[in-house]
Amino acid sequence: MAKKRKPTNVWLKRSLVIAGCLAAGALVYFSYRVFGPNTKAFGDSKYFYVRTGSTYNDVLDGLEDQGIIRNRNSFNWVAKELGYPSRVKAGRYKIAHGMSNFDIAKLLRSGKQSPVVLVINKLRTKQDLIKKVSNNLEADSNALRALLSDQVYLRQFSLDTNTAMCAIVPNTYEFYWNTNAETVFKKLEKEREEFWTSERREKAKALNLTPIQVTILASIVEEESNKLDEKPIISSVYLNRFRKGMRLQADPTVKFALQDFGLKRIREGHTQFDSPYNTYRYEGFPPGPICTPSEKTLDAVLNTPETDYLYFCARSDFSGYHAFAATYAEHLVNARKYQAELNKRGY
Repeated sequence: MAKKRKPTNVWLKRSLVIAGCLAAGALVYFSYRVFGPNTKAFGDSKYFYVRTGSTYNDVLDGLEDQGIIRNRNSFNWVAKELGYPSRVKAGRYKIAHGMSNFDIAKLLRSGKQSPVVLVINKLRTKQDLIKKVSNNLEADSNALRALLSDQVYLRQFSLDTNTAMCAIVPNTYEFYWNTNAETVFKKLEKEREEFWTSERREKAKALNLTPIQVTILASIVEEESNKLDEKPIISSVYLNRFRKGMRLQADPTVKFALQDFGLKRIREGHTQFDSPYNTYRYEGFPPGPICTPSEKTLDAVLNTPETDYLYFCARSDFSGYHAFAATYAEHLVNARKYQAELNKRGY
C-alpha cells in the first residue's frame, strides 16, 4: 500500500518546488520593479523640475518627456504605493543615473531639493537682475519687475524705484528653485543689511554720505576702473567735486543714461543727452546706482582718502590706470595724450 502512494508524494514535492520557483520569480520581479534601476541613459545625474501647482500627471509626463525614467507604468505603480500622487512638491531634484522607482518617488515625495547656486556679479539694470533671477529660478519675472517698480513696497526697505538696485550686493547666494520673487528680493535685501555694519555706517557718516549715496558713488567708481588700488583715489575726485558743487561729469553715467554700455569714447553729443543720470548735465549724484558695485568697491569708497584731485582721465599707455590732476591745466595735458592715442588706434 505504501508503494502505491509514492507517486502522489513526488507530484506534491514537484508542485511545491514549482510554486516556490514561481514565488521566488514573483519576488524577484517585484523587487526589480521597485528597487531596480529605472533611469534612461544620461550622465551621472540630471535635474528634474516640478513647477509650482503641478499635478501628479504633470510629474509623470515630465519624467517621461525629459528622459528621466524608462518605464512609466512601473514608476506609476511604485509612486502610488508610496502615496506620492497626493504629496507632489514643487522644486528642483537631482536624479542620479541608476536610481530606482522607489528612490525617485521617495525623493520627489520628500521635497528635498537641490538648491540653486546663484552668483550675482555686476548688474547694470533692473532688467539684468530680472533676467538673472528668472533664468535660474522659478520666480516670475513679471512679479519681480512689479516689486522693483512698486514705490510703496520698496519704502519699507528705505528704497524707491530709482534706488531699488542698491539692495543688491554682488555675492554667491543659494535659493530653492521654486522661490518666489518677493522671497528672492527679501533675501538679497537681508544681505545688504548684513553688509552695512555699524562700522561701515560710521565711515559713511564721516564722509557725510548715506549708505545709499555711498552705493551710488561706488557704482560709478566700479564702472570707472578695475584697479582696486586706485578706486579710493577715483572716489576722492568725485567726492571733491560733489563737495564743491561741481558736476561729476562721469562718463559711465552717460553710458547708463543712453543705455549704451559699449561706448568706447564719450563725445560732446553724448554729454548733451537729457537724463537725470547724465552727470554732465545735472549736479550731484544720479538718482540711483548705475550698476551693482562689489563689496570691495563699496569699501574703497568708504575708505576714500583726502586728496586735492578734481580731474582724472585714462592713461595713454592703456594700462587701465588713470592720470590724476588737481588743476584743469594739468588735466588737459593728460587728456590730450589719451585722446591722441585714441585717434591713433582709430577709436
